Amino acid sequence: MFTLHCTAKLRDRLKRPLSEAPRPPSTALGDWYATALFWKPQLALLVNERTLLPVLMPLAPAATLAERVAAAVAQVLQLHGIGQDFIEREIAAMADVEIAKTSNRSVVGTMNEFAFEAEVYRDHRGMTDLLQLAMRLAETPCGAIKYESPARLLREVAAGQSH
Repeated sequence: MFTLHCTAKLRDRLKRPLSEAPRPPSTALGDWYATALFWKPQLALLVNERTLLPVLMPLAPAATLAERVAAAVAQVLQLHGIGQDFIEREIAAMADVEIAKTSNRSVVGTMNEFAFEAEVYRDHRGMTDLLQLAMRLAETPCGAIKYESPARLLREVAAGQSH
């Protein structure tokens, strides 16, 4: 179980009831934050609250976005070389999702910075592959995690959860 904390512009697209009191996550990575990027085609940018790991995925169909998050996260975790056992446990725990408003301004700030950087990579470097963009963004040092990169912090979290 996890909560997908969505910006207002994304919540307007999802048309799903909001959880007023989200439950604690049962996933190792914790909750995720998401916003809409009004590119052509439109995208959802997700950022993990614990590691700031970015994931980009198609927004459409918006009604099924919450159910598609786990598969998109699994793809990115595989590209980062995370062990299959960790990925399977994480995805199984992501089967139950609640939608809520954003509550962590630091994560929202990082998400906004990633949105800007992704646009620069797309417009000036011609990067259009969503997985390639997510991998590039994951190498960005982030002040919210003491200038570590999300990719490095993800590896630390996954290593600590391995059995």
